[in-house]
Amino acid sequence: MQWLRDGLKIIRRATDIEALAKKASDNGGVFFVPAFAGLGAPHWDAYARGTIIGLTRGTQDAHIARAALEAIALQSADVLEAMNRDTGEALTELRVDGGAAANNTLMQIQADFLGVPVVRPQNQETTALGAAQLAGLAVGYWGDTDMLAAQWKTDRVFEPNISADQREAVRMQWQRAVERARGWGVTSA
Repeated sequence: MQWLRDGLKIIRRATDIEALAKKASDNGGVFFVPAFAGLGAPHWDAYARGTIIGLTRGTQDAHIARAALEAIALQSADVLEAMNRDTGEALTELRVDGGAAANNTLMQIQADFLGVPVVRPQNQETTALGAAQLAGLAVGYWGDTDMLAAQWKTDRVFEPNISADQREAVRMQWQRAVERARGWGVTSA
């Protein structure tokens, strides 16, 4: 979002991304791999570089904004898929927090690409809250984790709205885009 705001200047504030992305019903075939400093898990490629692929004369800023939101969701899906493979446990829902969780469009895209519900809490700043709760547990302020769990309240649940075939088609195109971004920073002597 920072690059779209400061580099491309297609949004003024990070929160503007949702309104712009909603102007496009889909990504228009555009995929954005934000590998500005390489790719982390599960790809681990320090030489990957940011890529926007699939541009046509019909591509608009809304398609790029939509592709940026999709990239966040697709990167999360890649990590969660790797976790599923490593643990043998299937994801049944994703609980989210932080600033990006306020973006309804992103949360819906995330549910669509994961194929599971995405659950947003009423308190979206749960990282700091979790640290405070752990400290409270350590000093005996709270008796057990059940007391903490009882405080968690759902704001909204985003259910997947696309078919498994649609999800797989997007994920395959994403993987093609990621492959094109990989190794780009390697120079030959």
